Amino acid sequence: MDPITAIALATTAFNAIKKCVDAGREFEDTAQQLGKWYGAVADFRRAEQQNKNPPLFKKLFKSGSIEEEALAILLHGKKLKEQEYDLKVMLNMRYGVNAWEELLQLRRQIAKQRQETIYKQQEMQQALVDGLLTVILILLIGSVMFGGLYFTGVFKGWW
Repeated sequence: MDPITAIALATTAFNAIKKCVDAGREFEDTAQQLGKWYGAVADFRRAEQQNKNPPLFKKLFKSGSIEEEALAILLHGKKLKEQEYDLKVMLNMRYGVNAWEELLQLRRQIAKQRQETIYKQQEMQQALVDGLLTVILILLIGSVMFGGLYFTGVFKGWW
């Protein structure tokens, strides 16, 4: 996803959160919008990282100047920081001073657990592939050896 689309999604989700809270709805009711906001921020960060090392096609044919792109990314990043600060204030006002820090700690913990799960799954897949390749290699070597002995025996008249 490109940074412009990601920032638009983040802004839409943020405005929905703010509108709900301003209308007197509970902060809990905005959890889905908050999730969308975090997802859009993650998409923006990923797009930002991809822009630092774009593919050759994008380097050659992308319109717009480097300064224009850098300014857009900087301004969008600042806008996200402002939104994050506003969300922090809303959350801290509703649940106390340490609510934002608890949220960040919980996010880190969940991200770490998900990464560990993903890494374990990748390791299991790699172990399965390695095991299958080992079995195939052993069968292939055994077949070549047996075939060689068989044809040697037939050629020399042992059988």
